[in-house]
This record gives sequence, structure tokens and C-alpha cells, in this order.
Amino acid sequence: MNILKEHGLGLKEIQATIDGKTFKLAQPFMVIATQNPVESMGTFPLPEAQLDRFALKLSMGYPSPAEELNIIKARKGENPIKNVRPILTRDELREIREMVTTVHIDDELYQYIVTLITATRKHPALSLGASPRASVALVHLAQAYAFLRGRDFVLPDDVAGLFRAAIAHRLMLRQEAKLAHQTTQDVLTEILRTTEVPYKGKRA
Repeated sequence: MNILKEHGLGLKEIQATIDGKTFKLAQPFMVIATQNPVESMGTFPLPEAQLDRFALKLSMGYPSPAEELNIIKARKGENPIKNVRPILTRDELREIREMVTTVHIDDELYQYIVTLITATRKHPALSLGASPRASVALVHLAQAYAFLRGRDFVLPDDVAGLFRAAIAHRLMLRQEAKLAHQTTQDVLTEILRTTEVPYKGKRA
């Protein structure tokens, strides 16, 4: 599937093409892709430009023993996915998304984000740094993170806490860094450690 047009904060036209046929996508929508780190047969790495369009990359890992126990008990009979029910209407979700855009970000935090992103473009271990699209995504994610925690303002910790998950998949390591077993997560951790954190980030 080829996403032709990306959704920003405005109500842009959204459509997808499958086998040459174009479909309008309902609003709101999201794309979730999964990747098995063990098996590669029949799958292909996405180009960097497409990876840059994903807001986050998360590693699920294995469930805890207690979580796995709940999983196998829940699957004793009917697949629990069949019983999943919506908890929000589309209109309610649109309203929440609009509320998220009003979450305040101090000018110092905008500068903090730009400084972090710029550091990825200058780091000697990286052949490709983060794009302006990454900066925009980090702003939106920090707003949503703050909103979910009941705040109408973003803190530096919101930005720092999301930085690796929002940025790591957009970067390319130099060959020397790969040979040294360095990862993009390592690079971003170093950037966070060496970048001065704004002393506030909250409205007076």
C-alpha cells in the first residue's frame, strides 16, 4: 500500500493506492506496521524517506511471566480480539486531537527540540540525521504526552522521554559505528546527555 498524502494537523485530503486503485481514507486514521526482528524472508526494509513518516518506533519485547499467563488464559476459548469494542466515536477523537494542539510549548522547548535534532545532523557516528519532519513529530508527540498526563503545557522531560522512540528509526549509522556495535539509540542517549536542558518549559 502506498500512502500518497500524509496527514498533518489540518484536514488534508488522504488517500491510498493498492494495485493502481485509489481509495479515500476515513478520518481519523493511522498506519501501524510490525516488524519481526528474527525473520526477514518475504519482507523488505523500508526506505529512509518512508521510515521518516512514522511518528514512533517501539520495541515490544517479550511479555512478563504474569502478562503471558493472562494471555494464555484469555485465549483458552474465543479470541479476545473479537470482543474489542470502541470507546470513542470518530467525532470525539477528532475533538481530542484538536485539544492536543492547544497544549502550550515554551519557546525554550522549541529551541531544545531544534538543538537535539540539529545534533543528529552533526554527529560523527551518523551518515543521515533527522529531518524537519522529525522536529514536527517530536513537538506533536510531546503535546500528546503532556495532554495524556492532564497537563496543558509541555515539560523538558516530555521531550527527552520521547526523543529516542521518535527519532532513532529516522537515522542512518556510518559503517564504522556499526562495526563498533554502536546503535542509533546509543547516539541519541549521548545527545540527550550532552545537550543542556531548559530550566523551565512551563508558562508563568
